[in-house]
Amino acid sequence: MTTTGELKKLKIIAYSDPQFNNPISDIKEFITLMNPEKYTFHYKIAQDTTQAPGTSSPAPRFAAIAPEELELDFVFDRTGVIAGKETTKNGVIEDIEHFRKVILDYNGTEHKPNYLKIAWGSLLFKGSLTDMTIEYKLFRPDGTPIRAIAKGKFKGVVEDELRAKQQNNQSPDLTHTRIVKAGDTLPLMSFRIYGDSKYYLEVARVNKLINFRKLQIGQKIFFPPLQKQQ
Repeated sequence: MTTTGELKKLKIIAYSDPQFNNPISDIKEFITLMNPEKYTFHYKIAQDTTQAPGTSSPAPRFAAIAPEELELDFVFDRTGVIAGKETTKNGVIEDIEHFRKVILDYNGTEHKPNYLKIAWGSLLFKGSLTDMTIEYKLFRPDGTPIRAIAKGKFKGVVEDELRAKQQNNQSPDLTHTRIVKAGDTLPLMSFRIYGDSKYYLEVARVNKLINFRKLQIGQKIFFPPLQKQQ
């Protein structure tokens, strides 16, 4: 896998609709000052613990897969030590106001904060803010903040049509996509998707893989619906 080595900054774009078709034109995208050292995903499985009549205890049953959640930290700095972010009269106040306008502003059409697309490298997250704290770390003698860290939590958004397909395991329209990681093989990845590794040859054919034994880390593999394998 080849990389250009070009520095790309994490950016957040605000949208007015959950289909992410309409970026909000009067809000400039937010580009982070420093790329995050890490980001964290949380996944939850909702279970139905309703107790059946005549039983002593409920047996947890799968109910749904909750939307994924993302945690990110953002650094704001106007101390003058970072190139391109010189000191200003108001310190980091204007930077944080722009940040708040993108991720926290109330969307009058949807009656909720903006829908957000967060992009950086292989990270592409669509969702909205659920929680944010801002810690001001450094000040001028007059109290103007010149360094701050914002901690944001975001909940993923899945369009209604796609959610319905995801909850229907036999949907002919849903295709899984996976990124190859270290140690992955096509039979192993097929087993994870289908519960059986025997479909790996069909997956290789769909992806036009000449040598499926030499997958590249970072390579994108498409897994068509199981019923099309039969």
